Amino acid sequence: MLIGREREKGAPVFWGWYVVAGAFLLHAVSYGARYSFGIFVQPLTAENGWSRTVISLAASLNMLFFAAGGIVAGRLLDRIAPRWVASAGAAVGALGFILSAFVDTPLAFYLAYGLLCGLGSSWTGIVVGNSSVGKWFIRKRGMAIGIASMGVSFGTMIMTPVIGWVVKERGWQSGFIVLGLTLLAAGVLIARIFLGKTKPEAYGLCPDGHRDQPVGDSSGMPGHAAAVPLGEAMRDSRFWILSLCQGAAVMTVLMAFVHQVPYALDLGIDRLAAAASLGAIALAGFFGQFFFGSLSDRLPDPKYSAMLGYLVMAAGLAVLLSATSVEGLFAYALIFGFGYGCLGPILPIIASGRFGRESIGSVYGVLNFFVAGVGGALGPIVGGVLYDALGSYRTVWALDVALLLAAAAGLTALKRRQGDGKTG
Repeated sequence: MLIGREREKGAPVFWGWYVVAGAFLLHAVSYGARYSFGIFVQPLTAENGWSRTVISLAASLNMLFFAAGGIVAGRLLDRIAPRWVASAGAAVGALGFILSAFVDTPLAFYLAYGLLCGLGSSWTGIVVGNSSVGKWFIRKRGMAIGIASMGVSFGTMIMTPVIGWVVKERGWQSGFIVLGLTLLAAGVLIARIFLGKTKPEAYGLCPDGHRDQPVGDSSGMPGHAAAVPLGEAMRDSRFWILSLCQGAAVMTVLMAFVHQVPYALDLGIDRLAAAASLGAIALAGFFGQFFFGSLSDRLPDPKYSAMLGYLVMAAGLAVLLSATSVEGLFAYALIFGFGYGCLGPILPIIASGRFGRESIGSVYGVLNFFVAGVGGALGPIVGGVLYDALGSYRTVWALDVALLLAAAAGLTALKRRQGDGKTG
């Protein structure tokens, strides 16, 4: 049946915006916790005598299990309400952080932070949050996912300085415990309040809250693509181009997030200032996520938004190559952070257009495995190995610039699907 064209005055707010709010808050808690890892690198080295390669392997394993867990999460999201997935993730991730406070061997650290925190993060991260948002929007998909992705930066901006202070004043063990308790309490509460519904058609609604067509029929909406089964998507060259390019970009981000704090400390920069540089990335990324998400709604193809973001990130890392002071570190962080803002929203936006909204959970989950599981997992360990071998991070940052330039060039080959609307 047809129901009014727009939300009338006094009518309830479209539930999709509650899903956006829930995803924003869930991302804030989950990624604020995950991206605090660099704060723990030097204290773990000082207390346990572990090399940066050994410690970086924990971050790489975390990304690997994060990506593997995302496959399961994505398939579940096509069947059940996201609150169940997110609540389980908050509990598992919290257990991993708390156990990390008591590790005394690399193996124990790998199991606690790598395995448990990785799985927990995958069920509270962007696969769950952005896939859920993507099911509720078509016309405003870019803006909605961009707003939800801003939670990643908001949480990092708030939590990294706080955890840096906790570690400085109370020790690294207290830092891990605070992260675990925060994730458990906030994650479960957010999931239960905001993420209890699956998709608009199941509740007699249309995507975007635009009630201008039969309920459950979105085929005529701009940017709508018919669902592509996962197996067919994986046989599509665009799946692998997107995986390779986005994976290279994510590799540089994880390399930077894990190693920029110890790099700053090696330069003699104060610990709190070094930790605050992560917050500066988050602050710039907060605006970048909205900018690149909204920009993708206005361009002929959202891949151009991603390409611009990659180039901005490369410019930031070029600044880091010559940085020797707090001012240089923060200049890098603001430039790189703004470009980094493209990563959260752009993958689900492009995937929804190329492979369809109805199957976005399954396709995005597997895409994320290759992007985060391969690219993200390689980032920290490659950075650690290069540092231990060369005694410097200059080669690490130069490699990152090259990877980002190659990724931007590679996206030129990402063709649109025949018959797709503007956003795909």
